[in-house]
Amino acid sequence: MKGARWLVTAVPLAWLGVFFLLPFLVVVAMSVAPPAAPGHSPLPAPSGLLREWATNGLDWRNYAALFRDSLYFDAYLNSLLFAGVSTFACLLLGYPIAYGIARARPAQRAMLLMLVVLPFWTSSLLRNYALIGILKGNGLLNQVLMGLGLVDSPVEILHTDLAVYIGIVYGYLPFMVLPLAASLMRLDFTLLEAAADLGARPLEAFWRVTWPLSRPGVVAGSLLVFVPALGEFVIPDLLGGPRALTIGRVIWTEFFSNRDWARAAAVAVGALVVVAVPLLLFERRGGRKEAAT
Repeated sequence: MKGARWLVTAVPLAWLGVFFLLPFLVVVAMSVAPPAAPGHSPLPAPSGLLREWATNGLDWRNYAALFRDSLYFDAYLNSLLFAGVSTFACLLLGYPIAYGIARARPAQRAMLLMLVVLPFWTSSLLRNYALIGILKGNGLLNQVLMGLGLVDSPVEILHTDLAVYIGIVYGYLPFMVLPLAASLMRLDFTLLEAAADLGARPLEAFWRVTWPLSRPGVVAGSLLVFVPALGEFVIPDLLGGPRALTIGRVIWTEFFSNRDWARAAAVAVGALVVVAVPLLLFERRGGRKEAAT
C-alpha cells in the first residue's frame, strides 16, 4: 500500500521536475550567464558555465536592467492591468453563468457545460482572427452599432486596450465558469430557503450563504484566468497592435528580434516572481486563517 501511494505521488512530481523545474533552472542559468558572442549559444556548456561563475561570479546585469529601463516596468504594469481587469470581468460574467448552470436541471447541465467548452473545439488563433473581423472598422460590431443608430461612424475598437480586454475575456471565460459551476453545484440550495424563512432578502442571502460557500471556486477560477493572462502574447499582439506593451511581447522581442536570450530569460524569471510571490503570500495567509479556525 505504501509503495502504491509513493508511486501515485512520484509520477506527478517527476512530471513537474522534468517539464517545469528543469526548464526553469535552464532559464535561470541563462539569465545569469555571461553575454554570448555573436553566433554562439547563449548558454555555455555546464563545465564552462561553472568555471565562469567560479571566476567572475554570477552576472546580474540583466536583472539590473529590469530596474533601470522603464520599458520593463511598463510591460509588467500593463500585463498586471490586463490580467487583473480581465479576471474581474470574467468573474462578473462567469458567476451568473455558473450559477445558472448549477440551478439548472441535471438533464440541462450537460448541454450548458458543453456550450461553455464549445469554443475550445476551435483553435484559439482562429478565434482571435474571428474577433479581428468582428472588431475592425467595417466589422460586425460597428455595423450593428451603426444599424441601431448608437454611433454615426465606425468606432475604433481594434488595436486598442479594449480589444485586448475583449479577447482575453472571451478566451479565458470558460476557465472561470467551470470551477465556479463545480463549486456551486455542490451547494445545498435549501440553505437559501432557510435564510429566506429567517427573513433574509435575496441579496443578503447571497452574500451570507452563496458567496462564502462558492469562494473556493472563485479563487480557483481567478487563478486559472489571471496566471495565463499575465503572460499572454497572442491576444495583445493580434488585437492590441503595437501599443499593447505586455511582458509576453517583451520576451518575444528579446528572444527573436534582439537575440538577447539572457535578457529574455531574466524578464521571464521576473514575470514568474511577480506571479509566484503574491500567490505564496495568499496561500500563507489562507493557511493561517484555517489554522486559526
